[in-house]
Amino acid sequence: MTDAAAPNPIPHQRRKRYAGKNPRRFEDKYKELSRDPQTIAKVIASGKTPVGTHRPIMVAEILQVLAPRPGDLAADCTLGYGGHAQEILTIILPGGKLLGLDTDPVELPKTEARLRARGIDEKSFSAHRTNFAGLPQILAAENLAGADLILADLGVSSMQIDDPARGFSVKHNGPLDMRMNPQRSQSAAALLQKIKPGALEEMLADFSDEPNAATLAQRLAEKSFATTLELAAAARAALPRLGKEDSDLTVRRVFQALRIAVNDEFSALETFLRNLPACLKPGGRVAILTFHSGEDRRVKKAFDAGFSDGSYSEISREVLRPSPEEQHSNPRSAPAKLRWARRSN
Repeated sequence: MTDAAAPNPIPHQRRKRYAGKNPRRFEDKYKELSRDPQTIAKVIASGKTPVGTHRPIMVAEILQVLAPRPGDLAADCTLGYGGHAQEILTIILPGGKLLGLDTDPVELPKTEARLRARGIDEKSFSAHRTNFAGLPQILAAENLAGADLILADLGVSSMQIDDPARGFSVKHNGPLDMRMNPQRSQSAAALLQKIKPGALEEMLADFSDEPNAATLAQRLAEKSFATTLELAAAARAALPRLGKEDSDLTVRRVFQALRIAVNDEFSALETFLRNLPACLKPGGRVAILTFHSGEDRRVKKAFDAGFSDGSYSEISREVLRPSPEEQHSNPRSAPAKLRWARRSN
């Protein structure tokens, strides 16, 4: 006779398995959504970004040009997943503060909660739901004369790309939306239904340097597309002689131009660049990451103009690019270009 009954053993918990080699459901295909550490490690090791997360780009280069110091006031104008902000906060604390701006009402609360869970209090970090053009108003509301350092990463975050419901991706079927803030503006589907061929041709040429803008505009303007894959198929069908690689590039350029138009990105960027010197303290530094030629041209032109009129004492003469190692480990970093400027004293 035993002294006491032995406790029931805890059954081994196996990771969820998925039927078939090519599951169709987004949640099944991207198993890293389960947050299993082994799965996430394998995804990163393969040179990909785990779905639902974002890997900050050119962190070392950004920290070098911004040169944050303890006690600095920083503004991350495109907070996203908070990767850059977290690195900056590590340096400016104690005594410093970071203003985090993001127009996305879906992701901003998640990022704020993530940083709070790391012990970042309200004195050290505040979150603001606005795009980067709203920086002067945020500084004024907090009675701040300017920031010591400002960062703007103009790329679409991986969380937005990876979520089919947001309609950004050319790979996953979802509603043709593309709004950074789903509570404002019109969707990409609504824009295409209303836009005239001439206006769409101009948009494709100006916003994404699309060489086949005229042909695409005739086939896509004033048409109804409910989903991302419907639009992608129509764009490919409009140019049947293109090879797969060129066809894929065309589809990405169509999506890029629509995203910029839906979110009025260039108007916001030009407003931000125009007000930027006044948002910096004397000697303050700014770094801007761009991901396509339209953005980079505008940043370069604004920095050149600011240097000519004396607003900036230094500007980057050449763009900085991600290292070959970073491009290999994180392919989404490949198109990134970094420019910087320092306000005059």
